[in-house]
Amino acid sequence: MAKEPIKSDASIKAAKPEPTPYRLPDGSGLYRGLYLLVRPDGKKWWRLDYTHEGKRKTLSLGVYPETGLALARRNAETARGLLAEGIDPSEARKAKKAHQAQAHETERRLADGVPLVGSFEEIAREWFQKFSTGWAKSHSEKIKGRLERYVFPWLGARPIAEIKAPELLEVLRRIEDRGAIETAHRVSQNCGQVFRYAIATGRAERDISADLRGALTPWKPKHYAAITEPKEITPLLRAIDGFTGTFSVKCALRLAPMLLVRPGELRQAEWSEIDLDAGTWNIAAEKMKMKAGHLVPLPAQAVEILRTLHPLTGRGRFVFPGVRDHEHPMSENTVNMALRRMGYPREVMTGHGFRAMARTVLDEVLGFRPDLIEHQLAHAVRDPLGRAYNRTKHLPQRREMMQAWADYLEALKVENVVPFKAKTA
Repeated sequence: MAKEPIKSDASIKAAKPEPTPYRLPDGSGLYRGLYLLVRPDGKKWWRLDYTHEGKRKTLSLGVYPETGLALARRNAETARGLLAEGIDPSEARKAKKAHQAQAHETERRLADGVPLVGSFEEIAREWFQKFSTGWAKSHSEKIKGRLERYVFPWLGARPIAEIKAPELLEVLRRIEDRGAIETAHRVSQNCGQVFRYAIATGRAERDISADLRGALTPWKPKHYAAITEPKEITPLLRAIDGFTGTFSVKCALRLAPMLLVRPGELRQAEWSEIDLDAGTWNIAAEKMKMKAGHLVPLPAQAVEILRTLHPLTGRGRFVFPGVRDHEHPMSENTVNMALRRMGYPREVMTGHGFRAMARTVLDEVLGFRPDLIEHQLAHAVRDPLGRAYNRTKHLPQRREMMQAWADYLEALKVENVVPFKAKTA
């Protein structure tokens, strides 16, 4: 049985529920397809039937009485207006809800201090989390620090796909203006890695950092200053023996030229890693730049220095603890500052330069095999089959080399003694 069209709110109120849902069409004739669906539970829903691109669709326009007749007709008129422009009102509503949800999510994330979805900071942190597990701690801390200090405050909240090259250049210019040219280049490199990761994961179209090639002040990596001439090594070793600072720092200075390790590896040495009876130092993988464990044969001179130091710091974790905080290792600048105190400016000698000293002299003066030297420096060395040497590879030969190197350093400190040439291993 056909139902009477809706003439007013009174006719809506008079509509009673029936065992099956039924429709009350709008009786004005102005809003085609508008009707009220009366359900068996007594609820009354406004609906609008329409056709878009040849398909029949239905749009919900509210619930009576919250949405009265006048408002339902206005909603229908709005929907018809969208259809006249070729817009599907259902899709327009979904888009509006999605935009509102995104706005609410943005407000929540801002309030909680969480990076916005699709923002440079969100993707940069995701990239960092994924790849930093394979980096040395010091390396990962530097990269994270650069992004947090120089990039996130200006570009962190921006959608990564919308960032333009001039915006990134402005960030890099701020760093350049401080005179930190190297840092500006490294930040640009890190940003490029983030953009390429965003491209690979479908959240950006291109790496805009590539557009800045040639836009920054030129910079070339500088090698660490190092003394490599034997006649210049002699006064340096004597100066170390005459160092008047703390005993633990003096021991670190004496070991630095002898062990071929990086400054960070030396300062973070732990007593649990060292076997004085066996004459070995087994450095954990997480402390190494290449993320692989490294075995250092200790020459007799090094063992003697460590045995002398043990009564002072052996009850703690670190061989060279911090001056004020024994729960942490000594500062990364300690050895360099000691060199400065001894009269060696950074342009002449650095803590890292002891490695270059050993590499040069062991090869050119003492005649040891380059692959043994590189392996002892914990560089990636491969055998003829392309396999990386493991940490115990050629241990007897490396032990002989390390002892010869320590003996050579001792000989250099003695006046009128011509340093011997070690047997080639």
